[in-house]
Amino acid sequence: MSLKFLLLEIRRTTRSPRFLLFTVGFPVVLYLLYVGIFASGQPDAKAVLMVSMTSFGAMAAALFTGTRVALERASGWQRQLRLTPLSGAGYLTAKAATGMTLALAPAVLVPLVAALGEGVSLDASGWLRATLGVWLAAIPFTLIGLLIGQLGSGDSVQPMTQLVMLPMALLGGIFIPVDAMPHWLLNVAHVLPSYWMGQIGRGAVTPTLSTGLGQDLLVLGIWTVVLGIAVVRRYRRDSARV
Repeated sequence: MSLKFLLLEIRRTTRSPRFLLFTVGFPVVLYLLYVGIFASGQPDAKAVLMVSMTSFGAMAAALFTGTRVALERASGWQRQLRLTPLSGAGYLTAKAATGMTLALAPAVLVPLVAALGEGVSLDASGWLRATLGVWLAAIPFTLIGLLIGQLGSGDSVQPMTQLVMLPMALLGGIFIPVDAMPHWLLNVAHVLPSYWMGQIGRGAVTPTLSTGLGQDLLVLGIWTVVLGIAVVRRYRRDSARV
């Protein structure tokens, strides 16, 4: 991976007003709004909402990695990059690293606002799971974003991303508590990476709602491997057309 290319990608992305609005501001605003409506004076509920909004923000930021990929494909820029010394692995790794950089903002800012503004208190291991754990759980979503970017066009990539993000958030237990779901829907939730991302964070605040950390990591690891293979195969198929 070219470090210069990675830094260029991060600078280009973070200078975008949409980055500041949706990646940084939106999850924080949602958290404060939900706390005001549903969790005023309830420390445990504030902590659960913190995990949910951190997960949603990191997931959304990672998924939108595919937008620039699709635009670069549409403009021919990706094709031009294939003719440079930058390898395909370097290109994809830089894009994935950029997505994880975007996901870092909500993974840090939402817990920071929760701690300083709403009085949420966890022990050291709890904060580690609620921040670093949720951030690392965004890796599969970065890969989903890259796959969408490789499959979609400049016009279709954002609707495609929304069609993935909203069901992931709703059915994965981020916006709807999993214990309120009917049994058949709970079975669907258990398949989704968003559910296991939330489980990592929920284990920090409500251990009774969480499975073991090992199971969380195993499922997310399987998603990462499968999606990584799919992204590489799709990129190679596009490369064969150059």
